Amino acid sequence: MQQTIFNPLFLLAILSFLLPSHALAEEMIELPEGCQDKGMNIIVCPLAEDVSMDDAIDSMKLRANGLNFKLVAHLPLSEQVKSMGEDARRMEIFQFCDALIAKQMVEHNVIFAGFLPCRIALIEDKSGKGQLVTLNMDAMVKNVQLPDNLKALGVKVRNTIFSIVQAGVEGDL
Repeated sequence: MQQTIFNPLFLLAILSFLLPSHALAEEMIELPEGCQDKGMNIIVCPLAEDVSMDDAIDSMKLRANGLNFKLVAHLPLSEQVKSMGEDARRMEIFQFCDALIAKQMVEHNVIFAGFLPCRIALIEDKSGKGQLVTLNMDAMVKNVQLPDNLKALGVKVRNTIFSIVQAGVEGDL
């Protein structure tokens, strides 16, 4: 008869895989230097000097794709304004989403539908430089009462959006 040797590290590894992780265990992605909270939980991030607005868009799309977040809408608002006979600096809205996370959050509380999908705006400032604008989800992630599994998903969404912004600001592909 073969004796089974109990390995506590093996058990710990299996339990850590099966049990939901605590939201605060995930490392928080930091935005690039120069990003500022402009009030009302809105963050504005100027593009790096060597990053064009088109490069920022390409970088955001590639990063989102790599992180399995879908670009679900693109609204070229400045083009719409121009088609209506007005001049406009560049203004485009990009909306990203993980439908499965969105479903869980809205099923928990319908108020989350008001935040969907996650938006990042590309805005040309008065001097012709690009900047990215998005919601600072830190207050929501820290202050909203959620079960641990949904808090972890909230942190994941926050980190994903901040990573997409980071890619756009820095022109990372």
